[in-house]
This record gives sequence, structure tokens and C-alpha cells, in this order.
Amino acid sequence: MKLKENVQSWLTGSLNDPIVKILAKNSHLTKTQLETLLIDILSENIAGKPLKYDEKARLRLMKAKISRGAFNRTLKQAKENVIKAIYTVLLLGYLGVFESTTLDPYLEVANKLQEYVDAYKNMPNKSGEVNEHLKVIEIIREELETSLKQLSNASEGFV
Repeated sequence: MKLKENVQSWLTGSLNDPIVKILAKNSHLTKTQLETLLIDILSENIAGKPLKYDEKARLRLMKAKISRGAFNRTLKQAKENVIKAIYTVLLLGYLGVFESTTLDPYLEVANKLQEYVDAYKNMPNKSGEVNEHLKVIEIIREELETSLKQLSNASEGFV
């Protein structure tokens, strides 16, 4: 498979993941910014070599060809949004908001998300254990999805 097909296949799978959809919907990143940021960060890992920005621009999922400049502008916007989100978290921590119980539901979801990631990382090799492990992962995913949907409703969450 070619690099473009590998990257686009990975992007499509990632962006269609139900957890990613919920997290992305409630983040400061547009779908295009998230896709661009993922290409910038992860495409070189898939390629196994450094890529130029015009090569990265061709990896986007959209059918229309975009320029290196457009790719770079979108990437800059994505990075700025990520940095602003981090500063927001730091600001709230500095002001003592994180000591408040209002963040408990978010911390619980963060812990559940880590449990979900760990379950994927610790996938057993034995076929008999794999099915049982996949059932556990599906249960965690459903709980996580439900929790994220609840938090995305302003009446239930931090806002």
C-alpha cells in the first residue's frame, strides 16, 4: 500500500472512531484542523522518513488538491487552538478551579479514557483471551461514550 493510502486509511479510521467524534466535536479544533494536525504529527511515523509540507498537504482526505500554504495555515490554526486549550487548563488550575468538585465528572471520564487506552495497549496474544478482552474494551467504550455525551450537555457538566 502506498503512503497516501496508509495515512488516509488510518485517518479515516481515527476520525470515524466514536470516541474521537465526541471528543473532537467538543474540542477547539475543526475536523480539518484535527486532520491536518494528525497528518503533521503522525505521517512521518507511518512514512518512516521526514516529509515536506507539500507532501503532507497531499495526504489530506479531501478530494480537492490544497496548497502547501493552505495546509500550513490550517496547521498553524490547529496548533494555536491546542496551545490555547492548554493555557486554559493551566489558568483554571492556577486559579484553583481544579480543586473544585465540579471537575470530578471530567476527571472520572479522563480516568475511563486512560483505562480504554490501556485496554487496547494490553491486548493479549492468545486467541481465547482476545474475544474476552474485546468484550471488556467494548463495555469500556460504551461507558466512555455515554459519559462523554452526558458531559457535552451543558446542564450536566462544568459549564
